[in-house]
Amino acid sequence: MTAYQLQKRSNLPLDITLYEAGPRLGGKIRTSRFDRAPVHYESGAAELYDYSHVGPDPLRELVDELGLSTTPMDGRTVIFKDQFLKTSEDIYRKLGASAWAALQEFDTRAKEWMSPQEFYDSDWKEDDSNPLMHESFHSVLERVPDVSGRRYVQTMVHSDLATEPHQTSAAYGLQNYLMNDPAYMRLYTIDGGLERLPEELIKRIRATVLLNRTISCIERSANDMLRVKSRSQGRIEVEEYDYVVAALPNNWLPAIEWGGEILANAMHEHHVQYDYPAHYLRVSILFQQPFWRDQVEESYFMLDAFGGCCLYDESSRNGAESHGVLGWLLGGESALTLSNYPDDEIIRMMLDSLPSLWQHGRGCFVEGRVHRWVGAVNGLPGGVPTKPMETRHMPEPKEHPNLFVVGDYLFDSTLNGVLDSADFVAEWIVEEMEDEAAIQVGVTREYEVL
Repeated sequence: MTAYQLQKRSNLPLDITLYEAGPRLGGKIRTSRFDRAPVHYESGAAELYDYSHVGPDPLRELVDELGLSTTPMDGRTVIFKDQFLKTSEDIYRKLGASAWAALQEFDTRAKEWMSPQEFYDSDWKEDDSNPLMHESFHSVLERVPDVSGRRYVQTMVHSDLATEPHQTSAAYGLQNYLMNDPAYMRLYTIDGGLERLPEELIKRIRATVLLNRTISCIERSANDMLRVKSRSQGRIEVEEYDYVVAALPNNWLPAIEWGGEILANAMHEHHVQYDYPAHYLRVSILFQQPFWRDQVEESYFMLDAFGGCCLYDESSRNGAESHGVLGWLLGGESALTLSNYPDDEIIRMMLDSLPSLWQHGRGCFVEGRVHRWVGAVNGLPGGVPTKPMETRHMPEPKEHPNLFVVGDYLFDSTLNGVLDSADFVAEWIVEEMEDEAAIQVGVTREYEVL
């Protein structure tokens, strides 16, 4: 995304190199396929967020620009205590008046705290004065007077948080609750799989792409460029660049040697600022048929197992006509703990978690897949205190003003946040190049960007 935005914004010649430690580009965007049937499913990022009804939506615009068709996603059902709750009336009738009243009050207070427009603007703001940034979400939940109402809210938000309520802020928890209201945000998917997004970007990027190339060290060189050392098949390669952008999850930054005490200390402080590791576990199961459709015919629904998890009807968006696919998305400590188990045991636990009305579906089992994303997301995006955009993206401005970072953890742990971060840095770099070009009138130079 950063390379693509650089190309779009720059009128100057660029020489861009992408280093990728693995065998593919795309990171947490991964569309996989079962072995026993030609059916695909999302094994990484689950969906895209649509804010276009509130304001400009750069990711939505990018998807359209790339010519990708999309399908809306919706989900209203919460399977709670083996009951299917779809409406406020269901909650009143099946959980009781006390739970219904507690949830009504919680919903009202959350919406009074933040409007859809404030929700839309929140990730860009430096907002350390907000007291909810310094209070845990657990403490907010504890004030819900009804136990069933409290557990219902946690079931709704747990998989989105990807962490536990006591390990994130009240503000982040409430934002993840409000995103269930379509007035705040809507969900959609890309037809043919989310991995079509990076595939289309790759087709359009004019860059040298180095796969299976692990960065070992980044340091300032004698001529104020940035020296990058990398490993490939046991060999050490060294290159120098005018600009370097580290587009990595925060948990990978310490794996790089940051040369010199000043840069090493700055990158350590940057890592600590955002060191709130959160976890996902994705389990996708192929069935002979979508046996759940008689009760629930939605893109996804929530289940009160594993502290609260999301069940995706993957077959509602993958075009499978002869099969059904359910995808479990577990977050937080349940995801971390279960990641230590073998795949077959995890798959059995997912089948055990199905409501009693669906247990007959076990006989339709064809194949199961497990994908672990331990520490791959952030449980408190932006950190505390939240910092200005410039500070978030340039960890050491004095001696390394040509080193930038890009990441979803700087915004909201979403693909939308990745693009916002990438666009901010791309604009910054292009402005610097243009300013230097204006000074060096008559000098033609090709800028090298990592």
